[in-house]
Amino acid sequence: MASQHSSDLSIELITTGEKAGLWGSITNTNLQILELSSSGNIEVAMGGGTDVTLTLADGSAAGTTTATGKNLYLKLTGTLTRNQTLIMPASVPSGGTALRVFIVEDATTRSSSNYTLSVKTAASGSPVTIPVKSTGVFYSNGTDTVRGLMNKGYYEVVAGTNAPYTAVAGDQILVNSFSSAVTVNLPASPVQGDEVTIIDANTSPQGFASNNCVVGRNGNKILSASTDLTLTTNTQAITLVYVNTDLGWTYKTNTA
Repeated sequence: MASQHSSDLSIELITTGEKAGLWGSITNTNLQILELSSSGNIEVAMGGGTDVTLTLADGSAAGTTTATGKNLYLKLTGTLTRNQTLIMPASVPSGGTALRVFIVEDATTRSSSNYTLSVKTAASGSPVTIPVKSTGVFYSNGTDTVRGLMNKGYYEVVAGTNAPYTAVAGDQILVNSFSSAVTVNLPASPVQGDEVTIIDANTSPQGFASNNCVVGRNGNKILSASTDLTLTTNTQAITLVYVNTDLGWTYKTNTA
């Protein structure tokens, strides 16, 4: 029987009696693939205006070209000019399901405040939106990508620059409303447990009392009401959590 390749990392599995004189080089390549999956890290440019599909070539340890999806740590860079997605293949070329655990860091910048960055499995998978400037652990099961542990980052929204802003689940937003009021819209399609944090980042005595922060409900209720929420207290910081369609978003924390 000829050599085969494993699912997930597509490591070459040598059959007894095969590959005479090549065991050493194949074994070394396999060990390099294992190194990629345990400590490999690369930067992935996301600013080209197109989605980026990672690679899982059979028997390849070329972590920057044909085996980018075998790396443990993926640092996404570049300036987003549209909504963009990082795509993990659903399978390896030899046919096995690619079950991948990997870490993604959002180190991108945004030319418009409302562009989003997502991760998904293959073309048919459901995209998982990454909170701005966060780093998280993701698992691809061959059909969909699942978000695990997440270290949230902070994103500053400035009046007259990148406001209004539409949040994604997990965002921690520093609002600078020094010159005028700012609107932050909540995610349009939240699921139970989604959170958004909004913080007054103005220098005293300026702040939400002078220029309010309007939290747009974006089609969902806030505190059981079908109205937007207006923050009017200086140095206020809130975290909203989505509960259900009846209650909508409610306070997890509120310093006012």
